[in-house]
Amino acid sequence: MRGAGRGADRDGARARLPVLRVRFRKPRLRTVLLAANLLLLVLPLGGLWLLRLYESALVRQTETELVAQAAVIGAAYEAAWHGGAPPASQPGWAPRWAVLDLARDPVLPPAPDALAPERPADPRALAAGATLMPVLAAAQRVTLAGMRVTDAAGIVVASSGGEMGLSLHHRQEVAAALAGRSSSVLRDRPAQPGVGSASISRAAPFRVFLAHPVTEGAEVIGVVVLSRTPASIDQALHGKRWEMAGLAAALLLAAGGLALVIAYTVSRPIEAVAAQARAVAAGARATALPRTRRAAVREADEMWAAIQSMAATLEYRADYIGAFAAEMSHEFKTPLAAIRGALELLADHAATMTEAERATFLGQAASDVARLDRLVRRLLELARAEAPVPRGEESCDVAAVIHALPMPVPVALEGGALRAAIGAERLSTVIRNMTENIALHAGPGATGRIAWRAEGRRVVIEVSDDGRGVSPGNAGRIFGRFFTTAREAGGTGLGLAIARSHLAAAGGSIELVPSPRGACFRLSMPAA
Repeated sequence: MRGAGRGADRDGARARLPVLRVRFRKPRLRTVLLAANLLLLVLPLGGLWLLRLYESALVRQTETELVAQAAVIGAAYEAAWHGGAPPASQPGWAPRWAVLDLARDPVLPPAPDALAPERPADPRALAAGATLMPVLAAAQRVTLAGMRVTDAAGIVVASSGGEMGLSLHHRQEVAAALAGRSSSVLRDRPAQPGVGSASISRAAPFRVFLAHPVTEGAEVIGVVVLSRTPASIDQALHGKRWEMAGLAAALLLAAGGLALVIAYTVSRPIEAVAAQARAVAAGARATALPRTRRAAVREADEMWAAIQSMAATLEYRADYIGAFAAEMSHEFKTPLAAIRGALELLADHAATMTEAERATFLGQAASDVARLDRLVRRLLELARAEAPVPRGEESCDVAAVIHALPMPVPVALEGGALRAAIGAERLSTVIRNMTENIALHAGPGATGRIAWRAEGRRVVIEVSDDGRGVSPGNAGRIFGRFFTTAREAGGTGLGLAIARSHLAAAGGSIELVPSPRGACFRLSMPAA
C-alpha cells in the first residue's frame, strides 16, 4: 500500500509539472517569397539531375567524338588494306549519329577479356594494321581513347595498347559490327582511385564502347573498336566553375531582388492594413485612419477598403447603440417616473384619498404601463427590422399584400398586379405602420390613399392622407426614433423608423414628398 501511495505521489508530481509548449515564429512574407523563388531555381536543376539529361549529353558528346575518330581510322585502314591506294568511292552520304541515352540504354557489365583466336589473323589485315600502329599511338596521346582494329574475324591487328592477336568477336558491339552494323554500348567501369575533378582521367562510372565496321562493297574487312570514358558532371562543371559561380550569384541576387520587390509591393500595404486593424481594435475612428499607399496588387487595396468599411460599420454601430440607449432611457424614464410617483402617493395617502382620486392614480399608472408595453413591442419590431439579414430571392405581389391588410382608417387603393423584390411579411409590416401613422397623426375624419406603380426597375408606392400634414419644423425629424406628436394618443415614434429599416433591408427607401394637402410618403423598392 505504501508503495502504491508513493507511485500515486510520483504520478501527481508529474501531472503538476508545467507543460512546455514550443511556439514557432511564423515566417514573414518576404522570407516565404525568397524561399519560393529559390525553389523555382532549384527545381529545373533537380529535374536535370533526376532525368540524367546532362549526363546523357556528355555521353552523346563522347560517342560523337568516337564516331569521328572511328571514321578517320577506318578510312586509313581501308587505304592501307589497298596498299596505300585510294579506296573506291562510296556513293551518297552515310552520316552516323550519336544514339546512346542514359535514361533508356542499359549499362552492361565490364568488357570481357579478349580470347585466343581459333585461327591466325588475315595477313593482309595484319599488314594494314602494322601501318596504323604509329597512328593509333600518336592519336591516343591526344584523345585518351582506347583504340583497336580487328580483321574480318574479330582478331586484333592494330592496337594503342594490348590485346594484339587476340579475338574480340564475342563482345556484343564487335559482333554487331562484324555483321555490318555500327554499334555503341555503355559498359560498367570500376572506380578509379585518385581521379578528381581536375584530373585528365575521367571519373564517370561507365565507359562508351563503339564498334565501326570497315567494308569493301558488301563485305566487312575489319572493325574499328574505340572506347572512352565520358566526363562526369563534376568534371564538366569544374571546367566552368567560375562561370557557374557567377551565374549562381546572379540568380541568387535576382531571386532575392524579386522577393524584396514583391515584399515591398505586397507586404508593406498588408502591414499598414494590419496596423489600421489594430488601431480600429484600440478604438480609433474610421475617419482618423490614414490612407495606405496604393499597392501593386489589387488584393491589398481591397483589404484596405474592407478594413475601412468594417471600421465605419463598427463606428456606426457604436454610435447607434449609444444614441439608441440614450433615447430609450429617456422614453422609459417618463412613464416609469409617473408610475413610481403614483405608487408612492397611493402608498402614503391611499387611506385619506377619495375613491375617485385613487382611481385617477391607478388609471394613470395603468396608462403608463400600457405605454411601456407598446414601447417594448415596437422596440422588438425595430430590432427585427434592423437585424442584418442577408437578402434572398424574396418577392411578393404588392396588390395582394395591400388588399389583405385591415385598415384603421378609410383608405383608397389604386394599382394593379405588380411584383416587388421584398418579402410579403416585410411589406405588410411597412404598410401597416404607414396606415397606423395616418390614424395617429392625420386627425379625426382623415382618409388615406395608397397607390403603386412601376418606374423602370423599381416599384413605387405612395401613401398619402388628407389630414393636417407635417409641419416644416417636424419634416426633418419624423424618421427619427421615438419622435412623435401623438404621444397622448399612444404614439411611440417608432412606426416610420421601423418602416424605413424594413425597406432598407430590401434595398428600398422612404421619403416625405411635398403634397398640396396632408402628408405623402414615397416608398421605393426593387422590382422582382
